[in-house]
Amino acid sequence: MSKQIERHNISDKLYVYLQSNSKYWYCRFVLYGKWYAKATKKTDLNEAKAMAHRIYMDYEIRAETNTLIDSKRFKDVAEKAIDQMQSELMHGGGKVIYKDYIGALRKYHIPYFDRIFITSIDQEKIREFDKWRIEEFKRIPAKSTIQTHNAALQMVFKEAIVRKWMIPMQVPVLNSEGLTSQRRAAFSKKEYEKTYDAIMKLEENSRKEKTRQIRELLLTYMEFAVHTGIRPGTEMEGLTWGDIHMETDEHNVVFYVTVTKGKTTKHTGTREIVCRDEIFSCIEELRERFPDRKPSDKLFRLADGSTTKELGKAFDKALVDVGLKQSAHGVRTLYSLRHTYITWQLMSGEVSMEVLAKQCGTSLQMIEQHYSHVVPKMFTRELSGVEVRKSKPKKRAPSPTALAKNNARLVKQFNEWKLEYKKRGCI
Repeated sequence: MSKQIERHNISDKLYVYLQSNSKYWYCRFVLYGKWYAKATKKTDLNEAKAMAHRIYMDYEIRAETNTLIDSKRFKDVAEKAIDQMQSELMHGGGKVIYKDYIGALRKYHIPYFDRIFITSIDQEKIREFDKWRIEEFKRIPAKSTIQTHNAALQMVFKEAIVRKWMIPMQVPVLNSEGLTSQRRAAFSKKEYEKTYDAIMKLEENSRKEKTRQIRELLLTYMEFAVHTGIRPGTEMEGLTWGDIHMETDEHNVVFYVTVTKGKTTKHTGTREIVCRDEIFSCIEELRERFPDRKPSDKLFRLADGSTTKELGKAFDKALVDVGLKQSAHGVRTLYSLRHTYITWQLMSGEVSMEVLAKQCGTSLQMIEQHYSHVVPKMFTRELSGVEVRKSKPKKRAPSPTALAKNNARLVKQFNEWKLEYKKRGCI
């Protein structure tokens, strides 16, 4: 262990000293109540004293101009920033995207910058990091990915500034150029019907009962997703019978679904979905399938009450069979049902982007970014000056007697559902 073997006071605030393990002199000084120790890199005492004066004056000027910073290694600052984000997430105050920031920092920024002083990260080092990241990705990252990475890096710089380990003017400019987000793969009406019919055939030809049940459930799942816009995955799979509510006016009914789990709910809270009337048959089928349902029961489950992770695989098989897995805008997955809902709603011209963004639990910016190709078609008449009437298949109007009977049936059915809701807490 080194010992101080010689010391020479220059003033009451500054002195130089020699340690047993080095031939170089060090200086130590106090500034605004804080002591600093710095190497003079000199072996001659007089030269060391002169250098000590210069170091002290440099620090004094930097303190007066508010540029005196004790820098830290990038990894240490990043870990502090991660701890802060994790703490906020644990206490319910953090943003859901903090998880993505933490992942980016651990996978890319910390391995690359590691022991580099955070104040040493300049534009050149950022450019070198950008090149390294492309090599890691084996492609140019998407613009949204780069924006997430930049936001994560800014959290580290923010932590350093708060702790006075760097100053704002030392933060480098981050480049957000990347591959522009592409259109989302969706289905046309015909493509969706083709896929639906393919799964019906697969269900009919199932060799095992469990396989048949998975395909049967998939059909209901598809209809529910494509007519609500709820995110396939956590949002859909988190739905319970207690999340479905209804309002009736004689023979008319509107269904609402409360989404409590998913991508945005932790930060924005629950949201209520207004369902299209096509959802009625889905709910009716599920009610018949589960007569002993309880409010806490999952909505999408097999006959034995268990859930399944096989819906995506079954959906992919049908898409491959009918040649619809690939599209001009990427591969189609279950998530494409949500993109289909948004596209169809925009194409109908009946719903504004603002309302649709709230319904889908996303931002207006995201709708405009990913579905801008639909906007011109929304205003065909205004842009062309021509009103093209779309022909609709003619339906034979029911007789007044048949219509009255059907309405009476619906009124009776909805009244029964309301009574059941009072008894069991779900429709």
